[in-house]
Amino acid sequence: MIITILGPTASGKTPLAAALARRIGGEIISADSRQVYRRMDIGTGKDLADYGDVPYHLIDICEPGTKYNLFQYQQDFRQAYDDIKGRGAVPILCGGTGLYIEAVLKGYHLSPVPQNQELRSRLEGKSLDELTQMLTQLKAQNASTMHNTTDVDSCQRAIRAIEIETYNLEHPLPPRPMPAVDSLTVGVDIDRELRRQKISRRLKARLDEGMADEVRALLAEGINVEDLTYYGLEYKYVTQYVVGQLSYDEMFRQLEIAIHQFAKRQMTWFRGMERRGFAIHWIDAQLPMEQKVDMIMEWWEKKHKI
Repeated sequence: MIITILGPTASGKTPLAAALARRIGGEIISADSRQVYRRMDIGTGKDLADYGDVPYHLIDICEPGTKYNLFQYQQDFRQAYDDIKGRGAVPILCGGTGLYIEAVLKGYHLSPVPQNQELRSRLEGKSLDELTQMLTQLKAQNASTMHNTTDVDSCQRAIRAIEIETYNLEHPLPPRPMPAVDSLTVGVDIDRELRRQKISRRLKARLDEGMADEVRALLAEGINVEDLTYYGLEYKYVTQYVVGQLSYDEMFRQLEIAIHQFAKRQMTWFRGMERRGFAIHWIDAQLPMEQKVDMIMEWWEKKHKI
């Protein structure tokens, strides 16, 4: 059994998970598709100070420039989960990447999908709108819930999603031993206007902390512009600013809008999880931390008695 804490960006998930972990003797497993990358700290909002002395997993586990994916996350999650359980601690899954959360809790049957260079060549030059339309048709054929618009905000990501859906259509998945995980799932519910204010403040703070310098350092390592842009949001727009494609003001304005849209899509995904059978206990982000932890502990104790 596991406790899952999910919510949109800037809702305060990580401090809550850390406070809960201290109370319950837990360890945190990150459910963030970009925090897996080393030296991508400010742009992914790792905020490692929030963890304090709480052990965490699946952060800083691969190199920038690589393409981490859902199949890899499933394997890494299972290893971390079994390790934590084996030591008698409570696993706490925390993050905002709804697809990752759903895949490990439901036990999606996935296979590693190789690159299809012939398909990629055919898709090269198509617009994001054209690729999104193709992806929508493939998802309908596969009855797939993977790859929502949160995951395909660039042509590279859309092409990879089409590649995966095409492979799954042509290669029906054999049964795989990936068991579902019983979870007490808690959603952090933050008022929309407060969320917008926090996103804007946090973006300014991260730029002041040196997010552009972080991108410059990654480029200096030899990571190319296309690979950084692939990671979306902060890395897409700040990279465009650093290489001179956008002014600072254009970058800030476009990125701020993109993050607000991203948070909205996250909430759409979580509501979709509820329609797909997940019981999510929503908790007000503005409640005092101790009260939030007390509420989760009460739900946790009730679940153990069932």
